[in-house]
Amino acid sequence: MALLRGFFAPLLVVVLWSQSVAAQVAFGAQGEEGGPDREQAWLVPSPEPNLASHAVLFRPAGEGPFRLAVIAHASTQNTVLRVLTPQPQYKPLAALLVARGFAVLVPERPGHGKTGGKYLEDQNGCDGADYVHAGRATAEEIMAATAYLRQQPFIRRDGTVIIGHSAGGWGALALAGADPAEIAAIIAFAPGRGGQPNGLPNQICAPHSLIAAAGEFGRGARIPVTWLVAANDGYFPPDFSRKMVDAFRAAGGKADFRVLPPYDGEGHWIAETENGVKLLPAELDRALKGSTQQPLARAKKP
Repeated sequence: MALLRGFFAPLLVVVLWSQSVAAQVAFGAQGEEGGPDREQAWLVPSPEPNLASHAVLFRPAGEGPFRLAVIAHASTQNTVLRVLTPQPQYKPLAALLVARGFAVLVPERPGHGKTGGKYLEDQNGCDGADYVHAGRATAEEIMAATAYLRQQPFIRRDGTVIIGHSAGGWGALALAGADPAEIAAIIAFAPGRGGQPNGLPNQICAPHSLIAAAGEFGRGARIPVTWLVAANDGYFPPDFSRKMVDAFRAAGGKADFRVLPPYDGEGHWIAETENGVKLLPAELDRALKGSTQQPLARAKKP
């Protein structure tokens, strides 16, 4: 627990820092709402001083307050691809959550696209990959954005859900030891790092280190995790993902591990596409059930 306190204490510093520099950086909404689900560009804090993360916010009709869902995107070790990556949006998944009464934030982390800045979550190569560092750095980035949104008047203070995909899911796992009063549940789609190095399917950098890091995140874990992976995931296949889940559970973490149906030619991207998200409502509702004292309700149409 001492190690966990040592890790999560800096998250409070991030929140306090974000408040102190708010006058220097124009955090908040950037322009008008538009399109379905009130899509709106936002700037939110990051752990890097004076760097705002670009984000997109979706929310139901009305004034709220709404439960918050934060979607943490996938990543790559390829610098060029990170720079060229467009703003992550996860629109089909966001729409599914908005229909269930959530405001949904999708922040772009430092080192990616328009946000730019230093790639804080670098795993440091393949053979010597430091997956614990990468996960915890990603977790800090997720929490910097989450803490800021939780201060908004249209957001409820309870029932926040973190949803991560791939490297974003890995960062979500690193948050399993956070305060349950701040995060009610974690949903991780194929969490991991180092998958498909050099484009080789079913290959993973330093796999034993990745399994050990999953165990590290399970120590002192207090937030329930729903761990989802498609049957044809070529980055972190179900058999390998089970080894990570076992390590996470053995260290004390609570995880509901489920294998989703195969999707398209590569199941790793099931959370990003409209057809993939069509396979998710039942699993999503199961994961969200019990994550708040109030019943899950469908948002009313305007």
